[in-house]
Amino acid sequence: MVNIGKSVVIKGELSGSEDLTIEGQVEGRIELKQNVLTIGPNGRIKAEIFAKAIVVQGEVHGNITASERADIRDNGSVDGDLSAPRIAIADGAHFRGSIDMQRAGVKPTVEHKGPEGKSSETKPSETRPSEVKASEMKASEHRAVDVKPAAPPQSLGTAPASVSQTTISPPVR
Repeated sequence: MVNIGKSVVIKGELSGSEDLTIEGQVEGRIELKQNVLTIGPNGRIKAEIFAKAIVVQGEVHGNITASERADIRDNGSVDGDLSAPRIAIADGAHFRGSIDMQRAGVKPTVEHKGPEGKSSETKPSETRPSEVKASEMKASEHRAVDVKPAAPPQSLGTAPASVSQTTISPPVR
């Protein structure tokens, strides 16, 4: 395990083949594809990050890509997109960006139930406007989403014309 102390400032590309803890400042690009990167409570990062697993206790401005797991702890802060098959965001953490939890090479399926209750499976690229794409889901959203297509206003006392439901399923392991 290698430590970068809080008085150290690095600008440029940082790569290695050991687990790394950063307490200082890094600006540029960090690449530890086979190792764990920990951004300590004093760490201030402005970089694109690529690692096997990433733990954020400090502050990150930039996109994070982890091949196994990304973890934002209770005082951690991330302004950027997260991409990892497993993501944990603790209560009290700050996150602003998008999340992609797809595993490499596997696409989720989207099941659409029309007004008659009949199911049809489609790939996210084939979804209709009333459907939600898995890649557009935010951390606060659930995997099952009820979608009601836009319908003309109705007067009181009439039943809804139709209801549509979309369920997004994670890839089968």
